[in-house]
Amino acid sequence: MKTFPVVVSSLMLALSMANGYAKTPDNTLVVAQSLDDITSLDPAQGFELSSVQSFNNLYQRLVQSNPNNPTELQPTLAASWASEQNSLTFTLKDNATFSSGNPVRPEDVIFSLGRVVKLNLAPAFILTQLGWNKDNVDSHLTKVSANQVKLTWDVNVGPSFVLSLLSAPAASIVDQKTAMAHDQENDLGHGWLNSHSAGSGPFKLRKYVPSQVLMMEANPSSPSGAPKLKYVLLKNVPDAATRQLLLEQGDADLVRNLGTDQYFSLQNKPGVKTLNLPYASLYYLMFNVENADNPALGKPEFWQAARYAFDYKGIAEDLMHGQFQVQQSFLPVGFNGALDDQPYQYNPEKAKQILKDAGISNPHFKLVVSNQPPYLDIAQALQSSFAKSGIDVELIPGVSSQIATNVKAHKYQATLTSWGPDYFDPHTNASAFAYNPENGSKTLAWRANWHIPALNKLTLEARSETDSAKRTAIYQDLQRQVRESSPYVVGLQNKKLVALRDDIKGYVQGITPEMVFYKNVSK
Repeated sequence: MKTFPVVVSSLMLALSMANGYAKTPDNTLVVAQSLDDITSLDPAQGFELSSVQSFNNLYQRLVQSNPNNPTELQPTLAASWASEQNSLTFTLKDNATFSSGNPVRPEDVIFSLGRVVKLNLAPAFILTQLGWNKDNVDSHLTKVSANQVKLTWDVNVGPSFVLSLLSAPAASIVDQKTAMAHDQENDLGHGWLNSHSAGSGPFKLRKYVPSQVLMMEANPSSPSGAPKLKYVLLKNVPDAATRQLLLEQGDADLVRNLGTDQYFSLQNKPGVKTLNLPYASLYYLMFNVENADNPALGKPEFWQAARYAFDYKGIAEDLMHGQFQVQQSFLPVGFNGALDDQPYQYNPEKAKQILKDAGISNPHFKLVVSNQPPYLDIAQALQSSFAKSGIDVELIPGVSSQIATNVKAHKYQATLTSWGPDYFDPHTNASAFAYNPENGSKTLAWRANWHIPALNKLTLEARSETDSAKRTAIYQDLQRQVRESSPYVVGLQNKKLVALRDDIKGYVQGITPEMVFYKNVSK
């Protein structure tokens, strides 16, 4: 049995050699991808793609979506639940334990959900939708018995919506005893959990070095059952071509974040298989409407011109060879109520005319974008299509995590990025694109500095509606309003490109970003 240092050393050596090894260690899945987006591995903060993908393997929630049918919520740490008006009572599974060996208790559920609200970091808005805040959340979480916990809320939403929220990665259940053993200055263990784990998932975090490596070790006592492999080793390999080479050589078992060129070149390679997976991720431009250096970005006419400067089909069909589809509304195809019509077409002359009529001279902006595929490829295509529309775009590529930090600090003019749902309900995207309350929730609208009291009201109305037809109609109205006048240009919905060695079995990845499962992987 290889120890952790041996496994890591083997991979490091493989990455430094021109000639690959025959295969990776038998007990280890080696994944090559970019890890630069990670800001935290604490479920109360981690909100980036690599972070949330780790949470399904390190933690469990009370309920989680079935990856093969995301609308179906399955009991996970909960054995069952009962609902009453504005309350849910969960009965926990018998004999469930964390990786530490500590039992999963109602106190852990109360601690975990409460700390997300109290820390009030990026994903906190998911739970504060229930009217919870740092002052009242403890009164809404109650231990009923040794294996039962009750959740209550004051806002006008039904139990099915609350269950969807509880399936989000932010609702992962944390081992209170372990976290609080590392409490520093009342941070509820946050500093320690940034780079450690305290969950009940099939794996536990063995080692994390930012922008280098994330290693998970099997947790045989997980309530979900023991995984088939001892280790999962995620190695930060920023260059897509290098990831491709590692897979071909056998020095990696699975690679993500591939560009279309790498994906197509791997097809029909001996020893390799490729996956083109449905994915509910939207790619969009977002402008900072209160940027002092570029006030034109706050004008609706600028946003409208940008809609006609975006070469939707050219990017989806020609540049990305059909690995994207055009989607111009904030709900991805596959979600209830998603609009899939396409009212905007690439029309540079119309974009020029809109800008001229609005008196916007010398239109330009700086576009911060991840240096990872496909973001930079798409950004370069937009730079060209916007130039033909009379708009000068200066590209500023960078590391994903730094770009995310700057966007959240409003230190940007425009960004090209993607957004995936946090749970399988239309409100997950509506609350990001069409909601900017005054309570400090760091939604996309907040990041855009877009103040929208009328849309805030309509978004809450949609959330509260219990008649499914009426609820769908409201979400469609919201999509049309955002599509017609907002600082976003939603343009594309992608598929996730993954390649792996053909001896890898049991890998599961679902439609939403966090649905990555290593438990049943074997080789």
